[in-house]
Amino acid sequence: MPSQKHVLTPEQLALSAERKRRKAEASASASASSAQRTPNPIFSRSWLVSTGANPSDSRHKPSEQTTIMSWNMLAQCLVRRELFPTSDCLKASQRENMIFHEITTSGADVICLQEVDRLEKLGPVLSSAGYSFAYSSGPRKKHGCAIAFRTDVYKKVAEQTVFYDEAELHSEGPTAQFRKGSSFRTRNIGFIIALERLSAEDQHIIVATTHLFWHPRYTYERARQALVLTHSVCEFKEKNNLQASPSFLAGDFNFNPSDAAYSLLVGDPLTPQQAADIEASRVVHVSIDPSIPVAGPKQAADDDEESGEVEQKNDTGPIIKNARQAGDGDGLLAPWEFEKQFAQLPTLRSAYDEWGSVDEKRIFASREIVPADRRGRSEPMYTSYTHYWKTTLDYIFVMLPPGRTLKVVAVLEPLAKEDFGAGLPRKGVCGSDHVALLVKIAWPTEPIEGEDTCISHPK
Repeated sequence: MPSQKHVLTPEQLALSAERKRRKAEASASASASSAQRTPNPIFSRSWLVSTGANPSDSRHKPSEQTTIMSWNMLAQCLVRRELFPTSDCLKASQRENMIFHEITTSGADVICLQEVDRLEKLGPVLSSAGYSFAYSSGPRKKHGCAIAFRTDVYKKVAEQTVFYDEAELHSEGPTAQFRKGSSFRTRNIGFIIALERLSAEDQHIIVATTHLFWHPRYTYERARQALVLTHSVCEFKEKNNLQASPSFLAGDFNFNPSDAAYSLLVGDPLTPQQAADIEASRVVHVSIDPSIPVAGPKQAADDDEESGEVEQKNDTGPIIKNARQAGDGDGLLAPWEFEKQFAQLPTLRSAYDEWGSVDEKRIFASREIVPADRRGRSEPMYTSYTHYWKTTLDYIFVMLPPGRTLKVVAVLEPLAKEDFGAGLPRKGVCGSDHVALLVKIAWPTEPIEGEDTCISHPK
């Protein structure tokens, strides 16, 4: 006789669903409370506050102030022992309490996070700490970007995901690929939200976060993605009638202050070397043109970030492969065209650079020469520090509306080289391979007539 399959009754199904719900709630509650009960110690960092930093001075009455954090959390799906051979905390159970503790004790009004995975763990932690959040990711990505905000300060009124692979640089052109002008399908995104202050419905801020393409040799593609993000923020503000609102672009930009994309964003002219770097990376990858012969058995190592990160961390000089030089029909911009397009957009300012630290143990200019007439000298010496990878990649940029003077009231002190030990992640220091950036910024609620658009650090 054939066996009969047991069928649950509706009452049994309901009881099973209820047990699963209670189990999920208990797990979420445990995740949220564990970060508060047993936080692993992290490196103590001081706020650098100028004695003259008074956000309520006469030029800022009435004024608005916000505290913004940006942090690449290091997605657990990207963790490999071979990438971090000197780390002493690579398991999720070792890192997460440190990460959750750093986030929930930051005091930030807005938190921009990159390489976000394990949302079932992070979400309840943010909620229990008084934050709501929005999340987005690229197609088939195992991690993405999130923006959290204090629910007693802001509410979200709009959001938009910017898919870099689909964005167009040219309004006209013979093909869709020409109009995009891209060199590599990276699946990276930008994520933009508009926040309304609960205490004043007419006061808004725009917050964008991103994680740009990782490959060190693809200078062109990072410059393209930075251009797309800046342009998208401007369009987003216009679409939502928020042109007068301050904007903050924060994240892991995967370039250092001497990179072409940094100079383009902050309005510095390209140096000959930066122009040469763009030219050298004006290529078309096989992810764009499938007819290109693949020079090896593993195309995935170039196409997939989760695999590509291995090459980045282990190879100090990865090369461009599986690509051809771009032609006139591919739509890629020349260096001078980048300068022209960026010149039509608002110039950004980096909060840490504008703060203007001169602490030689902590600034970028102490490890790489930056001419006095160029920006980037006072960026942190390192924002990512591992056995293989030691550099500055993370920024909080400010886009100013007309007639507003923003003041950097305070910044969280960068770490000095000796603070990192043998490399991150590290117990007692940081649960990620990146360190968090945190700034306090103030601005007048109304444009000041005759005021130039600028950002200042009150000495």
